[in-house]
Amino acid sequence: MPTKIDLRPELKLTASENISPAENFQNKTLRPILKLQNDLFIAYFREYVQSHKKAFESLKPEKKLQLITQSLQNDLVLKNTFIGMTIGMFTEEEMTEFLADRKVFSKRIVTILIERLRSQLA
Repeated sequence: MPTKIDLRPELKLTASENISPAENFQNKTLRPILKLQNDLFIAYFREYVQSHKKAFESLKPEKKLQLITQSLQNDLVLKNTFIGMTIGMFTEEEMTEFLADRKVFSKRIVTILIERLRSQLA
């Protein structure tokens, strides 16, 4: 049976010796999980804008970008749902590392998700 780590795509990221532990966790854990869950994040966000009666598809590209950013920064339920979808793919060791600096890693998750959604939906 494959493990959660086996399911993640392998990313080709440039290695650096001067990388912080937080950036290492981001590159080794968060980015592969976010890539794996990408289709789910997009589907969930599309449902979110539809259920909130926002005419997302009819917006101009710059308004779409703004809506994506504002939604993930200001809607705590949406933000926490996306963070939960991410941490649900952690191993026990990764969860321990995440909890040691939850605020920093949550912010990194949201920042990366904003970038991903903006590049694919706008």
